[in-house]
Amino acid sequence: MSVISHAGLCLALLATLAAPATAQVGPKTPVPVPPPPSPSDPPIAALRIAARPLPVPAFDRAEVEAGVRAVLDAQVEAWNAGSIRGYMEGYAEADSLVFLSGTAVRRGWEEALYAYLRSYPDTGAMGILSFDEVSVEPLSGVHALVWGRWHLLVDGPADAAQPGGLFTLLFVRTDQGWRIVHDHTS
Repeated sequence: MSVISHAGLCLALLATLAAPATAQVGPKTPVPVPPPPSPSDPPIAALRIAARPLPVPAFDRAEVEAGVRAVLDAQVEAWNAGSIRGYMEGYAEADSLVFLSGTAVRRGWEEALYAYLRSYPDTGAMGILSFDEVSVEPLSGVHALVWGRWHLLVDGPADAAQPGGLFTLLFVRTDQGWRIVHDHTS
């Protein structure tokens, strides 16, 4: 089996997109463009193979969903008890954690923790958290994609808007159980 370079594959893809038979390089210098490769050419065949999804080993979808939902329930419970550190137990305690919110990109568990502590200095600011419309999509026995809506009920004027938005989470099963490794909250 031959090895196809990344550059060769890119050139083959670009050649398939070339519509004209010639390209104008200078004011009067047409340059012939090679014909697009056929589907049996090695770079194109490799691309067709690479585009196929890999088989995923069998796993129990219900078990994955139950594990992920248990983490979300524990987060709500910890938040509503006033424990940001307890809430953060749902996240992978790793430098590779990515948290996107508004215009901020936070990397690492500690940075996410400190951002929460700055934004919610006391239980009054934290309010009461709830999640709804939560969708858990098991991707494998060790990965799950989750999205839903979050709401905070905070003290204030009755006509004041309550904070809330959407979230998308990537969960990974670790030695410590299911943990969030990527969070995009808006």
